[in-house]
Amino acid sequence: MPRILIIAPAWVGDTVMAQPLLMRLKARSPQTRIEVLAAAWVAPILARMPEVDATLDNPFGHGELKLAQRLRLARSLKSRGYDQAIVLPNSLKSALVPFFAGIPRRTGFVGEGRFGLLNDLRRLDAAAHPLLAERFALLAEPPGAALSRPLPMPRLTVDQARAQATLARLGLRDDAEPIAFCPGAEYGPAKRWPAHHFARLAHLLTAKGHAVWLLGSPRDAHLGAAIAAASTARNLCGKTTLDEAVDLLAHARAVVSNDSGLMHVAAAVGTPLVALYGSSSPGFTPPLSPAARILSLGLACSPCFERACPLGHLDCLEKLVPEAVQEALTTLLARPRDTRPGPAGA
Repeated sequence: MPRILIIAPAWVGDTVMAQPLLMRLKARSPQTRIEVLAAAWVAPILARMPEVDATLDNPFGHGELKLAQRLRLARSLKSRGYDQAIVLPNSLKSALVPFFAGIPRRTGFVGEGRFGLLNDLRRLDAAAHPLLAERFALLAEPPGAALSRPLPMPRLTVDQARAQATLARLGLRDDAEPIAFCPGAEYGPAKRWPAHHFARLAHLLTAKGHAVWLLGSPRDAHLGAAIAAASTARNLCGKTTLDEAVDLLAHARAVVSNDSGLMHVAAAVGTPLVALYGSSSPGFTPPLSPAARILSLGLACSPCFERACPLGHLDCLEKLVPEAVQEALTTLLARPRDTRPGPAGA
């Protein structure tokens, strides 16, 4: 049985976008065992992917070399008998463990001085493969082969029983056509639609009979509190695990999100989604779902890919008014809910 080790990205959204690669590997060789070396915070996402046979803990934080610890980890992996490692991050550090483990074929793109560490080294044609998901999936192809399109779309499994348990634990109504807002964006404030816009949209939706849930990590709690203080939205930021957030996003009637990890999760569970783009580009990391609508003003100054607005005005998101988002939501809600068949448990 072929065995492949995937070195996963460190971000939740990037991990979702790696699923088409895993789908391609399994489709071509269903007996292949895929194991993923990943940070603990993305492990709940990998557990929702039927293609993943095992997730192994990657204990190294961003920027940490810890060479001795990487050597120890590599020794522990050597006995697992991998035939190939596919390294998704472009850093030198991410290529060290497969090299130290002596995995025979080590695949990845030319990156941060990785010559020698990877022996199946690919050069990326960024213009031909603008999407991050395409770039990941290309690593499933033989060297020099064209990417087979269209890509399969990410599809995370959903635990309906756990969703009901989470609703009960949080005291959430199950009959108010909830709209979930994801107001955070880990990268920085230039990706965050303003809190006062979220609050205004919450008022508009509440007037239509919708409940509004605010979902995010503990780091988003202050944003959630600001929105909740100015509206009737329920602030759940930091009050759910990532697992619980996945199931709540699947349970929601629709989602409004910045370009963030939870945006990609919402797309991958098939929930109608309005995705808001400011400093980042939907041409690189769009939500991969037919039930998604992207809103971006396309100003001359965006996308700038900066963490904070370099011009100090954030016009790319300030001028994206709540009424425009409500209109996009109304259009989405008029469509039938995405009913693509999911894996067992969906």
